[in-house]
Amino acid sequence: MDTLLLCLLLVPAYLAAAALLVRRLAGGGIPTGPGKGKILSIALVAVALHAVLLYLQLFTPEGINFGFFNAVSLLTWLIALLLALTAFDRPVENLGIAVFPLAAIAVILEQIFPSNHILSPQRNILDIHIIISITAYSVLSLAAVQAILIAIQDKHLREKHPGGFIRALPPLQTMESLLFQMIGVGFVMQSLSLASGFVYLDDMFAQHLAHKTFFSILAWLVFAVLLWGRWRFGWRGKTAIRWTLGGFVSLLFAYLGSKLVLELLLGQH
Repeated sequence: MDTLLLCLLLVPAYLAAAALLVRRLAGGGIPTGPGKGKILSIALVAVALHAVLLYLQLFTPEGINFGFFNAVSLLTWLIALLLALTAFDRPVENLGIAVFPLAAIAVILEQIFPSNHILSPQRNILDIHIIISITAYSVLSLAAVQAILIAIQDKHLREKHPGGFIRALPPLQTMESLLFQMIGVGFVMQSLSLASGFVYLDDMFAQHLAHKTFFSILAWLVFAVLLWGRWRFGWRGKTAIRWTLGGFVSLLFAYLGSKLVLELLLGQH
């Protein structure tokens, strides 16, 4: 199937799912338009088409093309997939308002700015490390979006403006519980990512990996402290939000910042 045709199908599907979630949220919990199940079904259609597009773009005769915008597209696809599947039985579907448009933008950018960074077909063990790392980043990205939504909800409640879309959200305590569940899963995956890197890579602190390793360890420490603070002192609210976003920014520098500098700015493939 032609990649342009796939884009013309999946981008509107992502945007339609996000728009329907906005409409549903703006109703303040009053049912308007398609229900949650139908909206998530539209999102899953977009995710399925996105998967086909990624297959065509990632797998080449020379090896796996893990260029910068392909990597961004893969990350946003996995985040959208995790969100859509989780939202069927957990109240996290409103995160799609941010996640689904970002996935659509990533697809568009890959079409406009195609990038090449071919990985050797013989790097099977390293591929496992990459998959674990991408999964960790995706889960913790969802946690960051959840933290932003909690910050908005908390602000409205403190200012005693609980109307509008705030009424459509689960209670703040439930939102924070979901946040720490996401962080817990992401932290475990991040731990496995670092462990597999130290075991299978020759030198995690080699010149081309040093910055990625530094920010990955920094993010791991941030989330470790946050989880310890939650367990020991019951951290929540603004404290939890700041630590979550701080850890996410560190991961952003580790995973995408390094690829941006090396591939797009320095031209190293």
